[in-house]
Amino acid sequence: MRKTGFLLRVFASLLVACALAGNVAAQKKDDKAPPPTGIDAATGKILTEAIEALNKENYAGAKAAVAKLKLDQLSPYERSRTEQILATIESSRDNYGGAQKHLQAAIDAGGLNEKEIQDTRYQIAQMFLAQEKWKEGAAALEQWFRTAQDPNGAAYYLLAVAYYQQNDYKGAIVPAQKAVDLTDKPQESWVQLVLALYLQQDQYAKAVPLLKRLINMAPEKKTYWQQLSSVYGQMEDYPKSLAVAQLAYSGGIMADDSDVRRLADLQLFNDAPYRCGLTLDEALQKKLVKADFKLYEKQANCWIAAREFAKAVGPLQRAAEMAGSGDLFVRLGEVQIQRNEWASAATALQSGLRKGGLKDTGNAHLLLGIAQFNQKNYAGAKDAFTRARNFDKHRKMADGYLQLIAVQAG
Repeated sequence: MRKTGFLLRVFASLLVACALAGNVAAQKKDDKAPPPTGIDAATGKILTEAIEALNKENYAGAKAAVAKLKLDQLSPYERSRTEQILATIESSRDNYGGAQKHLQAAIDAGGLNEKEIQDTRYQIAQMFLAQEKWKEGAAALEQWFRTAQDPNGAAYYLLAVAYYQQNDYKGAIVPAQKAVDLTDKPQESWVQLVLALYLQQDQYAKAVPLLKRLINMAPEKKTYWQQLSSVYGQMEDYPKSLAVAQLAYSGGIMADDSDVRRLADLQLFNDAPYRCGLTLDEALQKKLVKADFKLYEKQANCWIAAREFAKAVGPLQRAAEMAGSGDLFVRLGEVQIQRNEWASAATALQSGLRKGGLKDTGNAHLLLGIAQFNQKNYAGAKDAFTRARNFDKHRKMADGYLQLIAVQAG
């Protein structure tokens, strides 16, 4: 959080300089100023010395100057200005507790008008937040809001942060939204806070316009595109989820390995398997993704779903070679059967059986028998079907083929 020392220094400097110029009696009526008491020459000289030291960031010099004053002999106005200077000195040392005491003393001295009192109370609240005293800061801000006139977005943002840091997300959401609504061009962090609060409460519909706003503010930030696509997914609006991911990918924003894989999944889920295959082809060519067996399997699945069986063969073969079990070889055999490539199917199925670890060994023997049968290799087919019939699930079909082989052989 921004330190308040600079603000206090400028505030005190302006007020004291104004008084020294003889403008104390010229307070605006709507400031509800207390009766002016003026500043005598000796006190004015010392305060000027302190202000000049502050402007040079010579805090020790400023403190030494103020030490010349007898605080109990100052007028209310002089005492309030002196306490403001002392608050600035303590703030420069990050002694926010000490600064708060001086600011409260400035109020208690009775030399501030209503607007100045409000400003000082706001500074006290800020210092609680600077010390990460979120509960006290929230309470101080709530008290300030009760009498503040036209509070700006920054004040509401601070209140929202104070509640957020206490994990009071419901308490934070209203001031956070007001901070954004009251500001023509809110800071990115303000919008992020409102977004985080809505997402925390699973209010996805309200998160969408905020994410769109963040994308407009920082279109190069991938996180916002990812979040918007994910939020649409949470809302089960999968076409929009895909549209966002596709747009970000095409713009080179979401082009990491995980982004590409998720995009492919979305394309497949949204019945766009051919586009899925093209996306992974392109990503492999550009080396955007790691060429592991999961990636090749995903690519093959896209082409199979698109009924582009010839395109599926290459990636499925590579995936099968990399995999720990023979299941993908069996899948490759199924694809080759779809293409009526019986010899290639038999080769793939035999590779799968040799590799082992199959989820359905009986199915692999059955498919191998079909591949051999269609090559008129009845001896090989008979052996495969005989093995297949040892599995209850495949016995009926295997027996049917064995009867057919007996007829063919007869």
